[in-house]
Amino acid sequence: MASFKPIAIFLLVGLMLGASKAQLSPTFYAKSCPNVFKIVRAVVQKALATDARAGARLIRLHFHDCFVDGCDGSVLLVNQSGIVSELGARGNDNITGFNIVDNIKAALEKACPGIVSCADILAIASVESVYLSGGPYWEVQLGRRDSRTANLQGAIDGLPSPFENVSQLKDKFCRVGLDSTDLVALSGAHTFGRSRCQFFDRRLNVSNPDSTLDASYAAQLRRACARGRDTFVNLDPTTPDAFDKNYFTNLQSRFGLLGSDQVLFSTPGSDTVGIVNMFARSQQQFFNSFGQSMINMGNIKPLTGNKGEIRSNCRRLN
Repeated sequence: MASFKPIAIFLLVGLMLGASKAQLSPTFYAKSCPNVFKIVRAVVQKALATDARAGARLIRLHFHDCFVDGCDGSVLLVNQSGIVSELGARGNDNITGFNIVDNIKAALEKACPGIVSCADILAIASVESVYLSGGPYWEVQLGRRDSRTANLQGAIDGLPSPFENVSQLKDKFCRVGLDSTDLVALSGAHTFGRSRCQFFDRRLNVSNPDSTLDASYAAQLRRACARGRDTFVNLDPTTPDAFDKNYFTNLQSRFGLLGSDQVLFSTPGSDTVGIVNMFARSQQQFFNSFGQSMINMGNIKPLTGNKGEIRSNCRRLN
């Protein structure tokens, strides 16, 4: 495993710092929990050693948290008194990684009890997951607090779906203040991880095949999915566990697994096509944009100051 030596640090400067309404700071825990990154990194590294999907699990939790009422840890809440969990939404089907978050929280509570929020854990775990998988490192903004509510309907309505077209995807990103570059860059997180056949098998219909899916790849997927709709398939068939630009070269070759991936390249006239081509040409450009888009997403309506709470158990209210 590579030592901690970030290949790229993305600093917030000028307009972004001045305009940020989030009141977040990369040094938020400098005094209260100075080893927060080291602690999170150690747990993520241990998880990756036994589960190649651990990084993808963690970043998916962060995405699904931020798209529903902002980055406030609400996705982690289970059903309890006064809470109807967001996990009942179709978009959160089979979402996992909670045990890793629990382990991170336990380690942080031991080192600096009552200090680090679950929402910030998801943000830090995401950058560590990406970096440890060969991707970029960006300067994470911190200081989020945890929500005391969940929004099941918000998850049902707001989470992007693998069955949506470009216009639908753009609309959902626009609702949370993200643009087409953010959409394409953040979709690039599908360069690692897996998907169940049920989320793409409608593209494999022999009598009416999806023309945007390479025929040989479709045949390969049919064989894999013959084992059942809950079968897992690599999102990136070329380098499934590495964070790299192959997601975008795959789209150019019609090897996008999910319909919502391939439409970014295969929708005539969409501005996403040029962005896919740019990232396919330059991994560094993708890494730069991905880091900035993660910062942008992390700034979606966080709770700060005296709002919310710092949960001692990420799955339950205090």
